[in-house]
Amino acid sequence: MGPDPSIRRDTHVRLMACAAPRTESREAFLAEFGGSAFASVEELCAAPDVEAIYIATPHQMHRDHAIAAARGGKHILVEKPLAIEMDDANAIVTAAAEAGVCLVTGPSHSFDQPVMTARALIASGRFGAVRMIQAFNYTDFLYRPRRPEELDTSQGGGVVFSQAVHQVDVVRALMGARAERVVAMTGAWDPARPTEGAYTAMIGFAGGGFASLTYSGYAHYDSDNLQDWVGELGMPKDATAYGKTRRALASLASPEDEPKLKSGRTYGAAEVPDPAPHAEHFGPIIVSCDRADLRLTAKGVEIWGDFEREFIPAPPDPTPRAPVLRGLYEAIRLGQPLLQSGGWGRASLEICHAILHSARTGGFVTLERQ
Repeated sequence: MGPDPSIRRDTHVRLMACAAPRTESREAFLAEFGGSAFASVEELCAAPDVEAIYIATPHQMHRDHAIAAARGGKHILVEKPLAIEMDDANAIVTAAAEAGVCLVTGPSHSFDQPVMTARALIASGRFGAVRMIQAFNYTDFLYRPRRPEELDTSQGGGVVFSQAVHQVDVVRALMGARAERVVAMTGAWDPARPTEGAYTAMIGFAGGGFASLTYSGYAHYDSDNLQDWVGELGMPKDATAYGKTRRALASLASPEDEPKLKSGRTYGAAEVPDPAPHAEHFGPIIVSCDRADLRLTAKGVEIWGDFEREFIPAPPDPTPRAPVLRGLYEAIRLGQPLLQSGGWGRASLEICHAILHSARTGGFVTLERQ
């Protein structure tokens, strides 16, 4: 989709260069931002006027690109998940540490304004300890245009690596404790989309707290119904467009046309989205504390206390993902650590692997890299 709208408007960063194999993407970048446009990541990593690199390539490429950036002395913002395999995640974290560069994993929905508002409320101590979190999301994820590898679990496809990592990041940020064990089941119910399209997982945390995570990407129920029809990226959603994603997929003449449909969403081939009127979200989330339940919505946080209810607005930032860009800036310029570091990303990836492993074996998985 090209540069995030936040990057276009945020004062903490300035786009200087890009690397893209598509000529159309490079030309679009130069027309909008000027600077430099390279055909290879290696050229970008060698550019002397580039301080940090945002890696938004497919999951399986993260290791090579992150290590190239680290060796080039560039700070790194890498899209979730940090990698596919744990060995790759370890290699990325090690390369960044050896090069002395900052490594940030995201942007994930743990940066959303309602999540940060809820974290601040929890940190205030007003409601006591977090005991339980429920997070669930029903979307059309599996039926959006996909490249072949996005339907292959071994290559990072399916909902666990791309979507569970969001929920994992959110509940870890809200719980504020170390995750210790995982038990889960997954569903792969469409032979034409041969990867996990659904899961339910339970995560146990140090101190006795626990979180329940449920996700379905099978394009039936839409949980944005419970978010006042505000979509994941904070935009109003047309409830009458139900079934649009499946219909678009069914209209293709052959499976080979699907990657072409996705390529129409890449930078230089798609419109730049307007600023969202609401905060981003990742489905309904309820946090149960000693003295209140907190319900996170696209508009803020509902507080259901012992005797009274309250609503704390969480309006969207003018640049929706400002927290990650501000965090990257403060890590580089001020040396301030960011929660969503490389180690954080590796820990969330371990939980994703634990979900898949538990689903295969039917037992609890003890976590070791938290």
